[in-house]
Amino acid sequence: MEIALRAALIAWLGADTTLAAHLNAVVEEAPSRTSLPWLAIASSASADWSCKTTPGREVRVALELHCRGDAPDVAAGLVSALEARVDTLPRTQPGFQIATIQFLRARAEQRAESRRAILLEYRFRLLTN
Repeated sequence: MEIALRAALIAWLGADTTLAAHLNAVVEEAPSRTSLPWLAIASSASADWSCKTTPGREVRVALELHCRGDAPDVAAGLVSALEARVDTLPRTQPGFQIATIQFLRARAEQRAESRRAILLEYRFRLLTN
């Protein structure tokens, strides 16, 4: 279910017109030749979340937004749009049902050459259809 969730999440985020207007790529891993800004899945991990009658997984996904700018709030609007889009991921997916989506934490980091990295971590609880 973890791989299927990753694919669904990338497709859902990539289909958003607001995000598409501001990002050069929405991909599963850091692109090698894409100019900033871009969004990728930095990592994911899963654990059992089954119940008596249905297999399930708890999947943690870290999304990483890379952009450029000197001001700390340079990507605030983009982060808000990203968070809103994640929250509206359709609960019914092929092969699984999303029981909950929960934001866990965020981290922002200033890097060399006015680069910024913003990490958003979510927990998804899934049950098989």
